[in-house]
Amino acid sequence: MIERTKRRHPAAEREACVVEVHEHSPPTLFHSGEQFRLERLPVGSRIVYPPPPLKGLIDVDAAICAALDSPLGMDPLDALLRPGMKLTIAFDDISLPLPPMKTPDIRGRIIEHVLERAYRAGVEDIHMIAALALHRRMTAAELKRAVGARVFDEFYPDRLYNHDAEDPDGIVSLGETRHGEMVELSKRAAESDLLVYVNINIVSMDGGHKSVAVGLGTYNSVKAHHNVHTMRHSKSFMDPAKSEMHHSTARQGDIVEAAVPIFHIETSLNNDMFDGPLGFLAKPEARWTAREQTTFAGLKRTTDRMNPKLRRALFHKSTAPYAITGVQAGAVGPVHEVTLEHVAAQQAVAVRGQADIVTAGLPYVGPYNVDSILNPILVMCMGLGYFFNLYQGVPLVREGGVMIFTHPVTREFHPVHHPSYVDFYEEVLATTTDPIEIERRFEKSYAEDEWYRHLYRTSHAYHGVHPFYMWYWGAHGLQHLGDVIFVGGDAEACRRLGFRRADTMRDALEMAEQVVGRDPSLTHFHCPPLFYAQVEA
Repeated sequence: MIERTKRRHPAAEREACVVEVHEHSPPTLFHSGEQFRLERLPVGSRIVYPPPPLKGLIDVDAAICAALDSPLGMDPLDALLRPGMKLTIAFDDISLPLPPMKTPDIRGRIIEHVLERAYRAGVEDIHMIAALALHRRMTAAELKRAVGARVFDEFYPDRLYNHDAEDPDGIVSLGETRHGEMVELSKRAAESDLLVYVNINIVSMDGGHKSVAVGLGTYNSVKAHHNVHTMRHSKSFMDPAKSEMHHSTARQGDIVEAAVPIFHIETSLNNDMFDGPLGFLAKPEARWTAREQTTFAGLKRTTDRMNPKLRRALFHKSTAPYAITGVQAGAVGPVHEVTLEHVAAQQAVAVRGQADIVTAGLPYVGPYNVDSILNPILVMCMGLGYFFNLYQGVPLVREGGVMIFTHPVTREFHPVHHPSYVDFYEEVLATTTDPIEIERRFEKSYAEDEWYRHLYRTSHAYHGVHPFYMWYWGAHGLQHLGDVIFVGGDAEACRRLGFRRADTMRDALEMAEQVVGRDPSLTHFHCPPLFYAQVEA
């Protein structure tokens, strides 16, 4: 068992990530789904760039061993293993990281170390569960990619499988928190002598008690915090200390920890998301070399002309050369505290003052469309659920301000992954976009629909309630903002979502001035790669 050490404030060291647009600044890169745009922002605008990637650990396997041997707040893993015990290893599902990391996946590397120690201790009863909560089931190929071929071949399918939140024989109730939040969990995990959880942490929102309480939970337990009230009082998701959602999952986590010992393993990644010759996409445009400018011109010309389905398939084949920046293990609370410091060291950027208008380009992939389609509801979640919430302190955009996104907002849905999204779009959003009314009138019938439940359990569909949660993720942003505009967005889809659209950035800025007044302040949030702003009002 080891003790915690020093605390750093990396955001304060990164003021160089904030630059002002001047007369000779190059145009600014905007992602727009599977395409790119170059936009000229007004002189005096502010651009917040992600910090450059940190160097990764030199010897990842040595770091894993050190974490297992010297955990935080617990005995070493070897001391917790014994013959005859029931051991369950749960791990993050396909929603992380984005885009998927190059193989070998860190989940598999850690699981191999845990299995080696378990076998050495004589443990035979071992199961592995993909902690997917109400997400779609991972395919066999996706499971194999996550845990590695050796582990997959030995355990799949009997002892390596997806969590099923709707299995009446596979779920157990652990009680309620003092706030009345129900806690239901995978029966196998809850009845184990030890639960090992393997996490990949790419944003400060993830990990901690959220991993087990949500990942191995059910609709009854997840709805305790995935509701409009909690989302509106989570300011922000990226600041766990000020997030009602995290307070709720922590209370549930206390009950889980009282039922089953948890050996929690968390990892952090740098933000090296673009591979090889596309690495320049993470740099400020003013630092692109002549060769990189030529590469971008060719990339833009190619993607603009490419068949949309082919373009999507090509983008979803891309993987990221992430490096591992930290591996820590032990009790959930102390482990997550260190992880948050590692995430901050890579992602935090200090910003002074809010803006009247914030612009951002939405990329092609989010947590819920890996190898799938970013449908209009997921676009809304990406913009107002994630990009708006990538802050600590106060939002980057002031209350009553405007966010302008670039994305085509195509009215297209994956028929296997998102069946309830289609009905949510056609039935619910055709009636209202108010999160409170949506929650009150429609959520229960979708959550308990037998057809959606069947597809979730037997196919690869997201749970029937999932589109509701995506809408709730944006509830704080909807309440805070005066307007939302999509440049290049499909007119009918934007109207259905309750947003406005514009053909050009110039048009969008003129529309925004009608809301915030003339000569507004403007900040561009230059993401991806992922980062968050520590905003001081």
